[in-house]
Amino acid sequence: MHFTWDDLQYFLAVARTGQLSTAARQLRTSHATVSRRIDRLEFALKVKLFERNPRGYVLTGMGQRFVETAEKMEQETERLQADLAGGGSAQRGVVRLSAPEGFANFFFTGTLQTFAAALPNISLELVTIQQIMALSRKEADLAVVLDPPKAGPYFSEKLCDYRLKIYGTRAYLESRGAPRSRDDLLDHAFIGYIEDMIFAPGLDYLGDIHPRIKPHFQSSSIFAQLTATRNGLGLCVLPIFIAERYPELEVVLEDEVELLRHYWITCHRDLRQVGRVRSVIEFLRASVRESMDAFLGTATVKPGESSPVGAAEALSRVP
Repeated sequence: MHFTWDDLQYFLAVARTGQLSTAARQLRTSHATVSRRIDRLEFALKVKLFERNPRGYVLTGMGQRFVETAEKMEQETERLQADLAGGGSAQRGVVRLSAPEGFANFFFTGTLQTFAAALPNISLELVTIQQIMALSRKEADLAVVLDPPKAGPYFSEKLCDYRLKIYGTRAYLESRGAPRSRDDLLDHAFIGYIEDMIFAPGLDYLGDIHPRIKPHFQSSSIFAQLTATRNGLGLCVLPIFIAERYPELEVVLEDEVELLRHYWITCHRDLRQVGRVRSVIEFLRASVRESMDAFLGTATVKPGESSPVGAAEALSRVP
């Protein structure tokens, strides 16, 4: 059996992406080189690791088992490199973070300047598509989610709570009249998610307000819902940390309707101790901790605009 650690890196890149071209871009090499390395590894091991089909490379049963072994070797290699470099390489490499659109666009992007200064050797890939990336296939290294995985080899912890309220523009409420009870909400146009495309149970909240509310405009995008609300199309349930940025929006039934949801951070258990992933986790913890008042609705500053000192200090303690 003759193969090198480089061969395993090529194997892991294809296993995680399912595409030779994507793996080649990540490894900064050619499509042909990746294909040749995979063929060489299968020949050396005398097993078939992938099924080839028009949609890409799919792991065989033996390939899935080999992923676990290769990832353990990857982790040990990274730990050894960190030890040899005195910890300097622990915070180096690419981290792909998947996060909901609201959290990513209205909070996390506001911290990117601090992130770049604190972790200059980490290349961040931020994914905001409206679904949970498959952590089991390593489509993402780390994910912020509304509902953590209930089973599987995952590390999860609650990042924060956040509150939501019903909002409408001042002009809309003046023309249609402000609701005085939950039953009055049935007389108003509502904006919400497309019911059969809700990718997390935590987003299915109209029923918590009134079981007979039916949205008149639906979108899988929180940004589209916000835009529709600001344009006066109707009422919408929005996170406080998003809605409070827009002075034209007013709270409806402020003392009667308030929802509480949660953001969780999760990753494959095998990646939790990888230096670059731990660094991003700690950055998220520290950044969110500084903005808790904004998430809960008692802030005087917008989330992501608070002092970066806390996050930087926390990261200085990451080995």
